[in-house]
Amino acid sequence: MSTPVLIVDGKPLQTAATFPVINPATGRAFTACQLASLDDLETAVAAARRAFPGWSATPVDMRAAALAAIADAVEAEKEALGRLLSSEQGKPARTAAMGEMNAAIMWTRATAKLRPAMETIRDDESGTVQVHRLPLGVVGSITPWNHPVLIAVWHIMPALLAGNTVVIKPSSYTPLSTLRLVEIASAHLPPGVLNVVTGEGDMGRAICARPGIDKIVFTGSTPTGRSIMASGAANLKRLTLELGGNDAAIVLPDADVDAIAQKIFLKAFNNSGQTCAALKRLYVHESLHDALAERLADLARASVMGPGDDAASEYGPIQNKAQFDFVCSLAEDAIANGGRFLAGGAPLDRDGYFFPLSILVDVTDGIRVVDEEQFGPILPIIRYTDAEDALARANAGENGLGGSVWSSDIAAATALARRLVCGNVWVNDHSVISPDAPFGGAKQSGIGTEFGLHGLDEYMQLQTVRVPR
Repeated sequence: MSTPVLIVDGKPLQTAATFPVINPATGRAFTACQLASLDDLETAVAAARRAFPGWSATPVDMRAAALAAIADAVEAEKEALGRLLSSEQGKPARTAAMGEMNAAIMWTRATAKLRPAMETIRDDESGTVQVHRLPLGVVGSITPWNHPVLIAVWHIMPALLAGNTVVIKPSSYTPLSTLRLVEIASAHLPPGVLNVVTGEGDMGRAICARPGIDKIVFTGSTPTGRSIMASGAANLKRLTLELGGNDAAIVLPDADVDAIAQKIFLKAFNNSGQTCAALKRLYVHESLHDALAERLADLARASVMGPGDDAASEYGPIQNKAQFDFVCSLAEDAIANGGRFLAGGAPLDRDGYFFPLSILVDVTDGIRVVDEEQFGPILPIIRYTDAEDALARANAGENGLGGSVWSSDIAAATALARRLVCGNVWVNDHSVISPDAPFGGAKQSGIGTEFGLHGLDEYMQLQTVRVPR
C-alpha cells in the first residue's frame, strides 16, 4: 500500500511539509506523512460547508447506502489496512489490528441501520406538535492514537448519517490508517462531505476555534477536553467529549477466582492497557486478594509481547515515547512507595516502547498508579475488607467512565454496580460496548453520548414544529 494522502473536497491535497511516523516497535520512523497547514484547514472547512446543503438534503436512506458501501470497501481492504494500522500503532496485526478492522466494519453497518426519530408530542383538535431532528452542519473530529480506525468510524459514520459533513484530524502519532480510511470512504461520497487534515496541537486548537465548524467530537484526555470547551466557546460549538477513565472493578468475597481471572486479565490488558474503558484499578476482598493476584501474575508472565508484524505477538508496545515514559514513571513511583510487582514492572531491554504486562500489589489509593489513569500495561490490585469502603474508593476521583463488580451473586453485584458513579457499569465483565447502546462518561470523563440513537442525537438539532388545525 502506498502512503495515504490527505483528501479535501474529494481529491488529494498536496502539502508543502511532511512529518515522520514512528513504528513503536522500533522507536524509529518508517515513513513520512503529509502535514497540513492552517490554510489547508480553511480549504477543508470551506469544502465541507459547500457540501453541506446537498448532503443534508440527501434522503437518509441514500446516506445509509453510502455508509454500507463504505463498509464493503473497507472490508475488501481490511488486510492491508490492518497491517498499516499495526505498523503505526503497534498492536499485533493478525489479532488486535484485525479485530479493530472487523469492529470498524461492523460499527459502520450498524450505524447505517439507524434512523433519526420523529416524535409526535400532540395530535388533537388543536393541532400537532412534533419534534424533528436536523443536521448541525460541519463536524470537526479529533481522534486519538489508541484505536485510530475504530474511533474515526465512531465519529464519522453517525455524523454522515445524520446529514452533516466532516473535517477529521487524526492523531499525529497514528495518521496513516485514518487517512486511508478517508480515501476509501471518499470514493462513495460527494466531494467535500468528508475531509481530512493532519497536524499536532496547533491544528487541533484551530479546528476547535474555527467558526465554520459547528460541532466538535473528541476522544482523548480530560485536560485536552477542557481546552476544547474553552476554544469552542466563541461560537457555542456543540460538543461530544469522551475523556479519560480510571475504571475501577470490585471483586466481592463470593467471587469464583477460577471463573473470573482470565476475563479480568483480558479486560485490563486489551491493547496493552491503552483503552479508555479498560479495567485500571482492581479492588479485591482480602480473602481472595492473594489467590487472584497470583493467577493474574501467571497470565501476565505467560503472555507474549512483541512487534505487531510477528505472528507470535499477543500484545504490542506502548504507542509512543511520551506515554512510555509516563508508564515507566508510574512504575518507579509505585516501587518507591512500597509497591511490589508480581510480574513485569520495568521496561524491556530492547528497541521500541515495550513495557511488559505488569501486576502490582501492596499499593492503595493515594499512590499515582492508582489515582492517575495509567493508560498502559500496569494493573494495580488494592486489598479491601469492607465493600462499602471499596465502593467509596472506587467512586473517589474525578473520572467516571466505567466500573464493574464481580461476584457469584448477580443480584447483589448489580445492586452495588448501580451505585458506581460512572456512565457505564458491568457485572462480571468490563469494557463491553456495542453500537446499539449509549456510551459516555460521568464527572470529568466526558460530555455527551456515543452510539445508537442516543449517540445519533448528538449530531442533530431538535426542531419543535407546531401546526394548528
